[in-house]
Amino acid sequence: MKKKRHKLILELIEKYDIGTQEELLVMLRDKDCDVTQATVSRDVKELRLLKTLGASGVYKYTAEKATDNGYPGMFDALFQSAMTKVDYAGNICVIKCSPGLAGAACATIDAMNVHEVVGTIAGDDTIFMLCRTADEARGVAEALNRMIGR
Repeated sequence: MKKKRHKLILELIEKYDIGTQEELLVMLRDKDCDVTQATVSRDVKELRLLKTLGASGVYKYTAEKATDNGYPGMFDALFQSAMTKVDYAGNICVIKCSPGLAGAACATIDAMNVHEVVGTIAGDDTIFMLCRTADEARGVAEALNRMIGR
């Protein structure tokens, strides 16, 4: 049942611009898939769906895709669409994001298991990243700024 539901979710987000879990819940129920909000929330996490800026200028769910370097496209997509500015002070990096996207970007950073990063904390539009040293924080900040074109 879960596999079938996941397949349906991927089909729906590919076909429609779905921007919230509530919209996804309604569409699933319209397709005779009886789910709860909690189930949809778990499915979004398990499928590693991310919100990206659609052609219409509205954020929508998309599925990650593998890139040539082996990392999911999620990483590139998040940094291009979510992060707006990266700075550092001492061994702490501060990453500014578009409103509502810091949590997804933070989870992506955590999933990469970067040695220089001890841990992260995300708010709505800001991430605090603790690095091991000030030099490592500077290096991480510079690398992230290059990724977002700064």
